[in-house]
Amino acid sequence: MNRPSLHEAAARLIAADTVSSRGNAGAMEMLAGWLEDAGMSVRLQRWGEGAEAKANLVASAGPPEPGGLILSGHLDVVPFAGQPGWTRDPLRLTPEGGRCYGRGASDMKVFLAQCVEAAGRLPLDRLARPLVLLFTSDEEIGCLGAARLAPALPELLGHIPLPRLCWIGEPTSWRVFHTHKGIVSFGVRVRGRGGHSSLPQEGVNAIAVAARLLAKIGALQSGLRSRPQARFAGVFPQAPYTTLNIGQIQGGTALNMIAEECAFTVSYRPLPDEPPQRLWERVRELLCAPQARDWGSDLDAHVEVGPPDIVPGLLAQRGSALELALRAETGDTREGGAPFCTDAGRFAEAGITSIICGPGDLDQAHQPDESISQTALETGPARILAVARQLCAAN
Repeated sequence: MNRPSLHEAAARLIAADTVSSRGNAGAMEMLAGWLEDAGMSVRLQRWGEGAEAKANLVASAGPPEPGGLILSGHLDVVPFAGQPGWTRDPLRLTPEGGRCYGRGASDMKVFLAQCVEAAGRLPLDRLARPLVLLFTSDEEIGCLGAARLAPALPELLGHIPLPRLCWIGEPTSWRVFHTHKGIVSFGVRVRGRGGHSSLPQEGVNAIAVAARLLAKIGALQSGLRSRPQARFAGVFPQAPYTTLNIGQIQGGTALNMIAEECAFTVSYRPLPDEPPQRLWERVRELLCAPQARDWGSDLDAHVEVGPPDIVPGLLAQRGSALELALRAETGDTREGGAPFCTDAGRFAEAGITSIICGPGDLDQAHQPDESISQTALETGPARILAVARQLCAAN
């Protein structure tokens, strides 16, 4: 397989429909072929079958020496079908007016194409320390691919020692971030007692109970907001505290029936140095307290708080060789944290320290007519090369 040009690689990646709910093994195999053509050793970690088959990719080059660099990004994208506002084909890289449009242009297929281009330009046979590429699946739905990949890295890399520094190219407009919050999500289900709506005192309206519970969560958020954490005021200036969100709610059967059930989902983004499960325990205690009643009954509802799904945050030690190299290359000297979650927390469980910096723009991520500037697309490989040469000592 002949390795494509940068623009062609980006176009072919965007043309691949890798929405998280679908398989992506074919696109990962395409990336594997390009990297093998560049001279890298490539292995795929596979799961699923047929059209739902997925894979993570691990590519490596260089000697079995400690140190080196990991370049990482995710191949999956958020859905575009039915998203209002698209005026261009989401699966076609469309240059127009100094920008390139298509789903994944900013978040974050262009960075993957830039990594492939940089690998093809590096003198891989003259590396003094390893270069490793990690491309993951299912980042957009909980960093699930990275959770699967992290514990398997020593085996997948074989004789190559795992580098401890990782550059994740999420969309930051080339800002350098050493931290981000985690994300914890869970469901809440309220079970009441049904009946005719003309006799509310005879039942327990689960929707009314849920409303009271949501008010408690709102009060909890107000309390957190009133106590901003000074240690994170510089990196999370808009919200230096844990933030809560109610994402979905459903309940009831008909307007003239007392609702027997109501369910809603809660997520929160804990500060990166806080135990992520702590607030879930507090919410569970708060919501499951006695007397979970509606306004028209003396009967209690039954409240269930589901288990937490946790994606860890990132709090990298400052001043790493990677952070310094990225700041020198981008000229970014500002302190800051990414407002989104990444694979970095999963990689940290394998002893990897990550820095977040990428060519895309956060205000374009997940948006209709997602785009990246032509300049950011074209200059990215040179920046990757400069950092890789410094950390891997390529002559």
